[in-house]
Amino acid sequence: MGATSLNPSDLKNKVLPADLLAVDQIHSAVEGTLAATPFIDIHTHLFSPAFGKLGLWGIDELLTYHYLEAEFFRSSNTTPEQYWKLSKRERADAIWRALFVGNSPISESTRGIIAVLQAFDLPTDASALEEAREFFNAQSIEQHIRKVFEIAGVSDVVMTNDPLDPEEQPVWLKGDQDHEQFHAVLRLDRILWGWPKHWQQLASQGYAVDEKASGKSIGEVRRFLADWHKRMRPLYMAVSLTDAFFYPDDSITSKILGEAVLPSCREFGLPMSLMIGVRRQVNPRLRLAGDAVGRADLRALENLCRSFPENRFLVSVLSRENQHELCVYARKFNNMMPFGCWWFMNNPSIVEEITRERIELLGTTFIPQHSDARVLEQVIYKWRNTRRTLAPILTNAYKLIYDDGGGISRRHIQRDVNRLFRSNFENWTSLRAG
Repeated sequence: MGATSLNPSDLKNKVLPADLLAVDQIHSAVEGTLAATPFIDIHTHLFSPAFGKLGLWGIDELLTYHYLEAEFFRSSNTTPEQYWKLSKRERADAIWRALFVGNSPISESTRGIIAVLQAFDLPTDASALEEAREFFNAQSIEQHIRKVFEIAGVSDVVMTNDPLDPEEQPVWLKGDQDHEQFHAVLRLDRILWGWPKHWQQLASQGYAVDEKASGKSIGEVRRFLADWHKRMRPLYMAVSLTDAFFYPDDSITSKILGEAVLPSCREFGLPMSLMIGVRRQVNPRLRLAGDAVGRADLRALENLCRSFPENRFLVSVLSRENQHELCVYARKFNNMMPFGCWWFMNNPSIVEEITRERIELLGTTFIPQHSDARVLEQVIYKWRNTRRTLAPILTNAYKLIYDDGGGISRRHIQRDVNRLFRSNFENWTSLRAG
């Protein structure tokens, strides 16, 4: 920590240097620092206003988020087939009646809706949604974004941008995305694991690729990535992978990752974000809500970090059973940065367990959380929950230092919070320079 050492008599008699905190001051200092520090949200599914309808916001989008849809089917006799025939407004009304009027909103996702409504002084126990709809319909999106970010305590958000998405491409081709608080990420799911279905999209753009990624394909993928890097100026490249992912193997995924993507990342100085552990569409009837989780073989990470020591990897794993192994690998490879509690991990009880473990094994050399928000206002409750969960964790860590004879100051706390929620990411990307 670099803190001033205290001898046993100082501790016993509570004689502290002027800049150090007494033990009963630590918790409030931690809470105050977390509240006052603007966080960087390093992974979201949000979009800047330039992307139009791709940017989701408002009460109907909040209520029809796939987390709540999954809960709705457990609390309603409505079948998925009946549900998908409804309009978005009708779906939102059905979810509100089932999860908020007919039940107490005690789950993480439903409680988040309550927090958003409360943040805008909207009724949290109304029988219908008219007042909330009127409020959101009256907002100007630019002003609303600024207000939401202010409430959430975030300075910057990082988007997820797919260069093969036909709805996104026109915005990038016209150069319309220049919002200073929204930053791009080059998402590669369709290229890495979706190649058999999507290679023709590259071919249609003039890249000489084929279905088996043979011949000139690897060089052409690198040319594609170079073109889109120039266009997007992403902070990192990213892919979401299943629990069956392994490297190396004889798959097209391994070939393109090892021979095209990682060399391009090195060339452009970008980290590669690997999000591992999803089991896709275990229940297709639920659509976006139909994915699940599986334990992955993290020897794939060992092989990647060892084989590509000049590459930097941001890594998040979806299975609780993989978390300890990820921490151990991070101790062995300093080109790996664990980040966040992703998707099914983003529940306070699990966040607390994982974050305590990471602090114990990694100190402050990780990124505790991101919002993964898909709807703008979700950042309000997701970051409120993070601050609420992190405060006692950091307080406990500092009290242990105190009990063992070390000193803690507000300066130390601010340094650590900055590192966890800002500079670890800034130092791995071009965000600071940009």
